[in-house]
Amino acid sequence: MQARKLVFAGTPDFSAWHLQALLDSRHDVLAVYTQPDRASGRGKKLQASPVKRLALEHGLAVYQPPSLKPTEARQQLADIGAELMVVVAYGLILPQAILDTPPLGCINVHASLLPRWRGAAPVERALLAGDRETGVTIMQMDAGLDTGDMLYRLSTPIAEDDDRQMLEARLGQLGCEALIHCLDHFDSLRASAEPQDDSLATYARKLDKADARLDWSDDAHQLHRQIRAGVDRQPAFSFLDGLRIRLLAATVLEQSTTAEPGSILAAGAGGIDIACGTGVLRIQRLQMPGKKALSVRDVLNSRRELFQPGQQFRMSDGSDNA
Repeated sequence: MQARKLVFAGTPDFSAWHLQALLDSRHDVLAVYTQPDRASGRGKKLQASPVKRLALEHGLAVYQPPSLKPTEARQQLADIGAELMVVVAYGLILPQAILDTPPLGCINVHASLLPRWRGAAPVERALLAGDRETGVTIMQMDAGLDTGDMLYRLSTPIAEDDDRQMLEARLGQLGCEALIHCLDHFDSLRASAEPQDDSLATYARKLDKADARLDWSDDAHQLHRQIRAGVDRQPAFSFLDGLRIRLLAATVLEQSTTAEPGSILAAGAGGIDIACGTGVLRIQRLQMPGKKALSVRDVLNSRRELFQPGQQFRMSDGSDNA
């Protein structure tokens, strides 16, 4: 098994986990690409990506081009001298000239069982769709959107209580395992790479406000999936007495009700029970406007009057800004 000379490209925490796995392996990371520093937080100060912070801790050269399309970007990559580029949630398009620069090309760690859920939000889309299984795919990159030949895949079941953070963490562990295995056996896996069946492909677009807004006429299981998929990135929300409330954790109660969807049926330390189009959803954790996320028990200590049975969650606060 040959040690590979690599250049790594990635940006968020999910990428940084894979960079750490490479640094802990016998393979040699020569340099790192990551997106430019972004303004974030209340002070809108420039913040380095998790990948950049990790790379600098290990004394690696870091490149942050806003685009890889200029011709000088190709020369810069060629000058590094890596034989293979590893890409994990980088966030920039790699033009064909970049894909062709490393002698062994570029490989990508994608958090789904391709060709299902090509695109930017495979974890969220798998949860929203109620998939029972997902996984990671290592693919040889081409110019398409996650369309390259598959080198290696690992799968994991999706549990009923998995949320985005939990599932992403598990996929990160699988991805690190799959990536090292793929690099250790690269020649044989490349020779037996499997083309994707485009007829089975689905597209995982990013979640937006429409995906996070809860429609209480839906089935309780679907609303539960929305809450699980939105955790930390696009939190599910609804309106109660004009207040936009984020709903962060819930469970489905296997019971029926004739109450109007969105109506609060009961509120106690164990949760707030809300009627749905079909079934009942028990909210266990939420976030009031301008406040930190809290358990229902803690929220009821100060705002119990807001959550009295008969009160109703709605899709809008009644204004055009909902």
